[in-house]
Amino acid sequence: MIRLAIKATGVIFTLALLLNLQICVLQANEKPARILFVTQSAGFVHGSVRRGDKPLAVSERVMTELGISSKLFRVDCTQDVKADFTKEKLQHYDIVMFYTTGKLPIDEVTLDYFFNTWLKQKNHGFIGTRSAADTFKDYEPYWDMIGGTFNGHPWSANTTVTITNHEPEHPIVKAWGSEFTLKDEIYQFKNWQPNKVRVLMSLNMQKTDLKRPSHIPICWCKSYGNGKVFHMSLGHREDVWTNPTYQQSLLGGIKWILGQAEGASEPNPSVSAKQQELAEAAAAK
Repeated sequence: MIRLAIKATGVIFTLALLLNLQICVLQANEKPARILFVTQSAGFVHGSVRRGDKPLAVSERVMTELGISSKLFRVDCTQDVKADFTKEKLQHYDIVMFYTTGKLPIDEVTLDYFFNTWLKQKNHGFIGTRSAADTFKDYEPYWDMIGGTFNGHPWSANTTVTITNHEPEHPIVKAWGSEFTLKDEIYQFKNWQPNKVRVLMSLNMQKTDLKRPSHIPICWCKSYGNGKVFHMSLGHREDVWTNPTYQQSLLGGIKWILGQAEGASEPNPSVSAKQQELAEAAAAK
């Protein structure tokens, strides 16, 4: 009996070792996702994407370091879309991320492929940061994809604002908590599409000194075919990019796109309608 028990234990121990070895092999063979981070400016050039005499801008360095520390992804940064945003090169990426302005020199054929084929694939996604909505403003397929268009920034970069998180358990915005204050330049939008996006965070107009009778969305997401899109307009200031909470929010969004974190993407127009009502009431006081 003792001998049999030893043999049985040995078998179990051997199986456990084999299973652990298989898991280690699988983990070793797992390739990190790849992100193409476009920081080219055809309009205003933000300080967070300005390289100067350094190899990477602040936003690029943050994303590169975040990929290394998380071991979840690797980043290729480009300010040359003619060379790097092509049909052939897009095959190597899971996510495209924009911190851009203006009409970028991307040809119509490539844009059509990006919107209608590449982005609609499962576990593919687009991340719009900061001024991504100030890009291709006259090109409807783009702003229809991203959810809106930049329309000025009444709140300057030195303004401290209060932001409300409508879904504090959503992986994209979980890091922020239910409400927070932040110093950053805040955008307002036109071509806003509340019936096509899920609003995750908004400017709290009641707690903001400068009042406007409009809903000011800060972060939203949506499904796009089988792919996913999210946009967060924060990030004008360099210290926002170096803020660990901001970085964790981006990381949560990347996990969401890759299917590693669950979060709804269905439109919630009632949230935008309620925020519009609150903004009008605050501005009328």
